[in-house]
Amino acid sequence: MKMEEKTLIQADPEVAALVAAEERRQFDKVRLIASENYTSRAVLEATGSVFTNKYSEGYAGKRYYEGQQCVDPLELLAIERAKALFGADHANVQTYSGSPANLAVYFATLKPGETVMGMALPSGGHLTHGWKVSITGAFFRSVQYSVDGTTGLIDYDRVRELALAQRPKLLICGATAYPRIIDFKAFRAIADEVGAVLMVDMAHIAGLVAGGAHPSPIPWADVVTTTTHKTLRGPRGAMILCREAMAKDIDKAVFPGLQGGPHNHTTAGIAVALGEAATPEFSVYAHQVVSNAKTLAGHLSAHGFKLVSGGTDNHLILMDVTPRGMTGKAYARALDRGGLECNYNTVPDDPRKPFDPSGLRLGTAAVTSRGMKEPEMKFIADCFNRVADMVEDPDGLDALAAEVRDFCAAFPAPGIITTP
Repeated sequence: MKMEEKTLIQADPEVAALVAAEERRQFDKVRLIASENYTSRAVLEATGSVFTNKYSEGYAGKRYYEGQQCVDPLELLAIERAKALFGADHANVQTYSGSPANLAVYFATLKPGETVMGMALPSGGHLTHGWKVSITGAFFRSVQYSVDGTTGLIDYDRVRELALAQRPKLLICGATAYPRIIDFKAFRAIADEVGAVLMVDMAHIAGLVAGGAHPSPIPWADVVTTTTHKTLRGPRGAMILCREAMAKDIDKAVFPGLQGGPHNHTTAGIAVALGEAATPEFSVYAHQVVSNAKTLAGHLSAHGFKLVSGGTDNHLILMDVTPRGMTGKAYARALDRGGLECNYNTVPDDPRKPFDPSGLRLGTAAVTSRGMKEPEMKFIADCFNRVADMVEDPDGLDALAAEVRDFCAAFPAPGIITTP
């Protein structure tokens, strides 16, 4: 048998074994990392298709390579689906991931050294919102706004005061660890007052917006970036949505500004995911994600966990675990051993270092994709409480992991054919 005709298990049993083990792990665990989800089998098939073989520098109708008879219609399909789903004037579906998408907006709107203003990383912002260790904080003059240390909420009056003092050319809202609805209209007013371009990073909430479970930033923003996984349940990619006036600058910033040929197999997966997100079933899913998060937050609070801002309006929960006598890192590792996967995270005004912070971040997108609903959120919260009482008890954690495996067996995992 020729090498190119072999299946994965025939060609590379070592990698095949790791793929199988990862399928098993994703099936057996309660996955609560807020930036993760399960894609459908159809998205997986499209992402693993022969489109991975094709190179396509340029845009539809203006390529630098021949043989685009299938790629051009594919990319145009993804663009039209994105525009229709979110009500945007223009969509670029070529960006490789969320960070390059954000950087493309910088490239389209700023010159090195000009001022950008975004949410500080410790308050729930993203590295690419101008944080000092990111290229966005090193190549541009970055000023950062924070949430109120007591309420955990954005103080829009303070944001306005900072914007008036610093006069950013680019104002960013959106977050990676902010559990409340952001007032996009308020940010629009601030941007207009200081003459800034308003960018919204909706990577975490894109699926909720698509499903009508969260307000849309599209009417208020000049440009919106998003990843295509997380709550949108697509492949690991990104999109930029913008007003028509910015379309040419955004497209030029993506190609040839930051990258060469798009990943056509990812575009295929994005197109499928956008089609799925336009269905009534997806809207039901998006609303269930929010309902599950609110329910889980309520049960965690009842167990004595300290929730940043007191709860959630979206898919995400941020909590300070130090009142329970733990650090976020130690607790996250204990939860993982017990079969519950989340990530440790800083909380506002965290006195601890980012690699060993005070909090945890968790989200309900993935468990909702498995069909879990409000009753299951109580079981999950009870497990969190049990783990808090046995962080240093490996035998107890292993016993809980077996219990969680049995629990998960009743809920099929989209895209995974593993069975108990």
